Amino acid sequence: MNAPLPASLPHPALPPELLAQLHARLGKRVSVVQAVREHHGRDESPFAPMLPDAVVFAETTEEVAAVVSLCAAHRVPLIPYGVGSSLEGHLLAARGGVSLDLGRMNQVIAVHPEDLTVTVQAGVTRKQLNEAIRHTGLFFPIDPGADATLGGMCATRASGTNAVRYGTMRENVLALTVVTAEGKVLRTARRARKSSAGYDLTRLFVGSEGTLGVITEATLRIYPQPEAISAAVCSFPSVAAAVATTIRTIQMGVPIARCELLDALTVRAVNAREHLALPELPMLLFEFHGSEGSVREQAQTVQAIAAEHGAQGFEWAATPEERSRLWAARHNAYFACLALKPGCRSFTTDVCVPISRLAECIDETIADTAKSFLPAPILGHVGDGNFHCAILADPEDPREVEEAERLNGRIVARALRMDGTCTGEHGVGLHKMDFLLEEHGPEAIDLMARIKRAFDPNDILNPGKIVRR
Repeated sequence: MNAPLPASLPHPALPPELLAQLHARLGKRVSVVQAVREHHGRDESPFAPMLPDAVVFAETTEEVAAVVSLCAAHRVPLIPYGVGSSLEGHLLAARGGVSLDLGRMNQVIAVHPEDLTVTVQAGVTRKQLNEAIRHTGLFFPIDPGADATLGGMCATRASGTNAVRYGTMRENVLALTVVTAEGKVLRTARRARKSSAGYDLTRLFVGSEGTLGVITEATLRIYPQPEAISAAVCSFPSVAAAVATTIRTIQMGVPIARCELLDALTVRAVNAREHLALPELPMLLFEFHGSEGSVREQAQTVQAIAAEHGAQGFEWAATPEERSRLWAARHNAYFACLALKPGCRSFTTDVCVPISRLAECIDETIADTAKSFLPAPILGHVGDGNFHCAILADPEDPREVEEAERLNGRIVARALRMDGTCTGEHGVGLHKMDFLLEEHGPEAIDLMARIKRAFDPNDILNPGKIVRR
């Protein structure tokens, strides 16, 4: 069982001299206004707000380095902030300190179409990037649903709906500019597509959740926009049948771009929120990328596989408007699920298992959650074995919180038993540190803690996240 949800720890007030130094360096871009602090002290996790003592809005790497240096001199915690869409408490100020908002660092620095790379500041969002490079015929495929900042996506090793074909942030980050805990600026790699030169610092910072350094710039892989895109949706008599279709599709080597599952409860929630009339049965959404011929062939193959597993209502969407309508259902599913229990928060699980164990894992999860008094709709990126269970609970009701944590713990334990992971894409944050120990063992966690101490000896960078020092 995971530990109870932590609250903000008592901490000293921000030293007045630090606040004065920050004001001298950034002027009005330093705020201690209650509303601004509240905005930066909450995310989409089930945790109660944990407010920073001040919020700083940086616009350049040099300003980030100056702020980090000042916080280091006073040994004050510093928490990088993107848009606040994280789900595991990553950006909460558990020990107070300074929230460093990177949202104004929103410049696309360089586009190299011939190399299929782009360099951006950390505050650029994925939608902003795709709009900026649309004219080149290229796009950035990682799509976690929320319009997250690319710096935040690097920090959490995000993935999303396209990961089954294009991979995660881990595969798509070539280099980073990072400010260390000492306030020094380093670049982890060059723009070359591969390198064997020394330790892979890029991969070390990708997924570090702001605990080892502050990411200020990223060089990313981009891809040619597909000649043709087609989407399809179909319903199934059971989740098991939908998952079996997914597994068979993957095992046959069909290069689907997206494969998303919504269980019947999620479909019902989406229908209510989006005023749709989808059959309230387990549903798969597919997307196919490629040439006209290859897309048609992929879709026909998947349709035949789905039919073998009892699929019904196979609906095609070839125009952008039709595809947008279908994918709006998936992208809005999280908020639709929240509406099933007004006033609740979602304790969102994020397990990922080998594709061969996916059906078993989801079946056992459905049987388990069906016995609970809390609604727990299931959705996820089943094309790569990753699914979410949105356990809906009132954070003010200890009984409901305890039940949500019990279910969450059982789902994670089940995934680990099947050689899976406690988090496929959301990250560790505050919520999954105990699960991380179960997954990796004490020796690996001790090594992670030693890396943290080596990079951040005074524990100022997003303290209290990932590992306990």
